[in-house]
Amino acid sequence: MSREGAEYALRARADERDRISGDLLDLESHTTYQLLKGAALDGVTGRRWAAVQAALGRLWLLNDAYRAVLRDAEQVRATRAKLGAEQLAQLTELLSGTSVVLRAAAKPVEQRSLLPDADERLTLDETVARMDGAFREATSALNDIDAVWNAVLPRLDDAERDLREIRDLERELGESVDLAAQESELRRMRAALLTDPLGAGVGPDLGGVARVLAEVRAEVDQAIVVKREYAARRENLLAALDRVRGAESEARLAHGAVVVKIALPPQASPRSRVEELTGGLDALDVSADTWVVRARRLASLENEAEKAADRARATAKALYGLVGRRDELRGRLGACQAMAVRKGMAEDPAASACFERARALLWSAPCDLTEAAAAVDTYQRAIHGGKP
Repeated sequence: MSREGAEYALRARADERDRISGDLLDLESHTTYQLLKGAALDGVTGRRWAAVQAALGRLWLLNDAYRAVLRDAEQVRATRAKLGAEQLAQLTELLSGTSVVLRAAAKPVEQRSLLPDADERLTLDETVARMDGAFREATSALNDIDAVWNAVLPRLDDAERDLREIRDLERELGESVDLAAQESELRRMRAALLTDPLGAGVGPDLGGVARVLAEVRAEVDQAIVVKREYAARRENLLAALDRVRGAESEARLAHGAVVVKIALPPQASPRSRVEELTGGLDALDVSADTWVVRARRLASLENEAEKAADRARATAKALYGLVGRRDELRGRLGACQAMAVRKGMAEDPAASACFERARALLWSAPCDLTEAAAAVDTYQRAIHGGKP
């Protein structure tokens, strides 16, 4: 090396040493590193962390040897204001030669031989490369463990919070829900995440437990609301049943008015659900079920009452619609007759027979709409020469 090259290399190595020291201090103070240092790890994580610890042990040995060489180089540089040939040769050897000495490690007796183990000599660049490999091994493990903890621990915390809140709500409700299995599973998952995050694999199981807790939480919330508002909701349900009675009465009136005009199948007769729903409410009033179950039953009754009223109104509308359909077919038949006159087919025997059949069906009571519609179609084809 030239004098200028040696001076530059020494300054660069000093900067490199400071940067490496800073990185190692950052690693030592990393939160996850501190947690893992004192943790009782096992499984996949335990094996990987043991390998990391071994790598870090090698890193610190390399770092000590690396720093010792730089101290020697700085002492050589400090001996004279201007480097002489001897000092320059020493610096060149320290900074670019195989100046880092790794002493052979002591081995257990069962691993020794009678021949001495040779020390290993490395350049500064080779030493830094090995330290970097060990450092990357450690940070890779930290990143992988952090990724698991960051992804799963917040979800686990949320599930445990849901469980605590359910327990608080149970005290308010005065009833309990059997969540012993979920509680035990959450404890197992947390222990697994702390001792073996890389091998725990609790994500899918946690999702199932979280869903159960969310459903139970919603049910307990609803049960508390029902307990507080039961009297008011009961009155609302009674009003809803009155609306069902009214809608079903309208459907029966519609059926009575339509059945004399339109041929209806037996199943078209409206069926009432009022008695069934009223019986359900009476049973709920004296039920010994928990409020969670009663809330579910009350919500079902409310929903069924609403659907029964809607169904009865739809039935009445559909029944009256059948009369409208008959009137529409009558109008269509009249329009076809007018067209037959314009086309000079009013006296055609075949067309006239079709017309009379359709007319007889549409003006009979009760009217068979299916046959009447087919008869109108037949008449329409007859006056169009067999075309639709």
